[in-house]
Amino acid sequence: MKPIAIVTGASRGIGAATAKLLADNGYDLCVNYRRDRDAAESVATEIRSRGRRALAVQADVADPAEVARMFRTVDESLGPLTALVNNAGIIGPRCRVDELETSAFEQVMAVNVLGLVWCSQEAVRRMSTRHDGHGGAIVNVSSGSAYLGNPGNSVHYAVSKGAVNSFTIGLSQEIADEGVRVNAVSPGLTRTDMPEEQAIETAAEVIPIGRAAEPEEIAEVIVWLLSEHAAHVAGANIRVAGGRL
Repeated sequence: MKPIAIVTGASRGIGAATAKLLADNGYDLCVNYRRDRDAAESVATEIRSRGRRALAVQADVADPAEVARMFRTVDESLGPLTALVNNAGIIGPRCRVDELETSAFEQVMAVNVLGLVWCSQEAVRRMSTRHDGHGGAIVNVSSGSAYLGNPGNSVHYAVSKGAVNSFTIGLSQEIADEGVRVNAVSPGLTRTDMPEEQAIETAAEVIPIGRAAEPEEIAEVIVWLLSEHAAHVAGANIRVAGGRL
């Protein structure tokens, strides 16, 4: 069966790097995006130039109706899904907990947690042998923030990624015997547009390996977890942080 993957938040950063690397490994792709159509189409065009099929599909993962529409589009245009990378995420405002507005916290949780759950539901309904699927794999992109807590800056983001870690453990054990492996990757400081520039510039002060990660380095781990080389890996959460705990 031809491998087909959905990568959420794939118009930039880790998502874009993962989509391109999956294409190099024989996957056809759904490049999900929320707002930046041009960036998503650019990723899809590059994937097609590598000889793979690619769709750029707009969908806000926080909206279950839009998520369902995206998965139906993949069913109709690409075929049976075999892999999902839950990468879409937002950090929200950089502030202390006592300065955090309820609406901002709700938005972070809606995208980072609920969106991941909605996408996973749709994937399981297609890939699980319980639903007459042929198996597959899910990788959730968490964050080292879940371990660090991000005090004084974005505790809310850390909380959302802690939820991702718990969800990964539970879902993995729930469907491991249904042919679907679920794992997570917890990147450290990575050179994307999410971290503050100062954090990238001073990475050597906190990262033993001496620098921030490149998106492609995170993508390598994600693609390995989706592959048959990781056939007995389920419920894992791989920290990719240059030696930082």
